[in-house]
Amino acid sequence: MDPHQDSGAPPGDDDAAVREIACDESGSDGENLTGGNTDVFAHAGVQVPVADAARALREIRDRIRSPATEYKATHLLREKHRTVLEWFLAPGGPVHGAARVHLTEKSFFVLDRLAGVLVDDRSAAAELYRTVREALGAEDGQRFLSVANRLLRTRNGAEPGSSVPLFFETLDGLRRACADTDAGSALGRLAAGRGRAEAYRAGLLDGPAVRIPVLNPLLPAIVATAAYWSGPERRPVRLVHDRQNLLTPGRIAWIEETARRSGVALTELRLVVARDDPRVQLADFLAGIARKAAGDALRGDGDGDPGLVALLRPYVDPASLWGDGGTADALGLSAPNSSSRAWN
Repeated sequence: MDPHQDSGAPPGDDDAAVREIACDESGSDGENLTGGNTDVFAHAGVQVPVADAARALREIRDRIRSPATEYKATHLLREKHRTVLEWFLAPGGPVHGAARVHLTEKSFFVLDRLAGVLVDDRSAAAELYRTVREALGAEDGQRFLSVANRLLRTRNGAEPGSSVPLFFETLDGLRRACADTDAGSALGRLAAGRGRAEAYRAGLLDGPAVRIPVLNPLLPAIVATAAYWSGPERRPVRLVHDRQNLLTPGRIAWIEETARRSGVALTELRLVVARDDPRVQLADFLAGIARKAAGDALRGDGDGDPGLVALLRPYVDPASLWGDGGTADALGLSAPNSSSRAWN
């Protein structure tokens, strides 16, 4: 049963109950979104009773028979365990109808945040994405993404002030090369944002003690997960999340407050050790599977794995941040699908 398609509360809920959702992520490279190991960040949430989750883990162990102390998504993704992977996601499997995964295409996320900082208009991210992907070419597009990433990230090494001139020098060069094209117009909108860029960098030095990194996709993904499970009915939600260094008490308080201001009934974000909570381990499996399947499809690695993408599609959160049109169709998303909330 899909908790957003039924007319009442999901199994085990009543009108007054707090939905408890277990969460984990895959593909985290911090704020290094253009030079990291993955193209996609995935954040999964599952609503499965503890006893059912423990039973599912035992079933997976019985089927895979690895001596590993803690199983990860990589165990299910091995070709020899394909039947286990398909059982895990298919109707009748342990998380079907009781899980969602929020996907973030990292290059689009950078452009979404860049548009928010420089022109205060995240709808401009779609045009920027097309410019980077179609007009600049692979080398110049990657160079632009890299300097944009450096401009926005919280830490920039020994010379944090150099990120602003580097970005605008690169931008000016690309604008001149594309002066007579639609790309020149898209890049030109950013050129007027130098003052906003300098104010943004200054704010990182003089800002609040609890710093919210604009480029880390984990924080908005947690809020999006809470929003999905709270739903339009604003059902109370408690998130049980694997421990992360980024999730300090101050940032947890920010997440809870941001969710509430957005109309999401998030009552608590509680951290646990993943190996001690079988529900979180199921969320870890789903996040890892989704990150790999969506990333392979995005890169066009042998056209990805259409069978796996089809199995994944019912789990994908429609609010995922995604720019690529071809893979968006396969994943059941609209593209570009930009952010509707201000996170910074």
